[in-house]
Amino acid sequence: MDRSSRNRLTERLLPQFPGETLFDRLARTVCRVGCLPRKELYEAWEVARRVRRRFRGGRVVDLACGHGLLAHILLLLDDSSSLALAVDRRIPEQAAKLAVCLVESWPRLAGRVQFLEQDLAQVELLPGDLVVSVHACGGLTDLVLERAMAVGARVAVLPCCHDLAAGDPGGLQGWLDGPLAQDVLRAGRLSEKGYRVITQRIPGDITPKNRLLMGEPAMTFQ
Repeated sequence: MDRSSRNRLTERLLPQFPGETLFDRLARTVCRVGCLPRKELYEAWEVARRVRRRFRGGRVVDLACGHGLLAHILLLLDDSSSLALAVDRRIPEQAAKLAVCLVESWPRLAGRVQFLEQDLAQVELLPGDLVVSVHACGGLTDLVLERAMAVGARVAVLPCCHDLAAGDPGGLQGWLDGPLAQDVLRAGRLSEKGYRVITQRIPGDITPKNRLLMGEPAMTFQ
């Protein structure tokens, strides 16, 4: 199966996920809803697994959330997070249907994911939050990082659609390609703000924009 496909997962693909692992059960639920591109399932899953290996607990805040799948998976992987906010300027119509189906499969999710249509710059964040964003386009990734750093929250982003015209490569373009230079500078800004920086990749067969940048305050935020 091509995990990078933008084709929607539908009931026709249910036989591809026959097992009783959490991922297979999740994939079957997404197939029954029939609204998500295949790559979004795999991106959210691979990011969530890596984030939860590092960061436990806290309110999840999924910025530029799309259908909110990442927020739901993060709660499934760690029940010590009691609540998730799924925030976007425009929530897709099918997000509510996906949420209902996920709650039917995992009743413990009921009432724990709240969707919010709001400008990302206006969302109130707290130091104990876990702020995440998968493929917030261009400068939105920088906004997510800045919002998290402003309150000392843990953060994880999977950048995409690097705006090379507007972005500053920091003089690194002689060594690194533009997108990589921008991501290196993002990691540097986290470090300058007193964050421990963790850099990983999700599998490249899902997306070439696969650099996962995570950070947590090295000390209590003042």
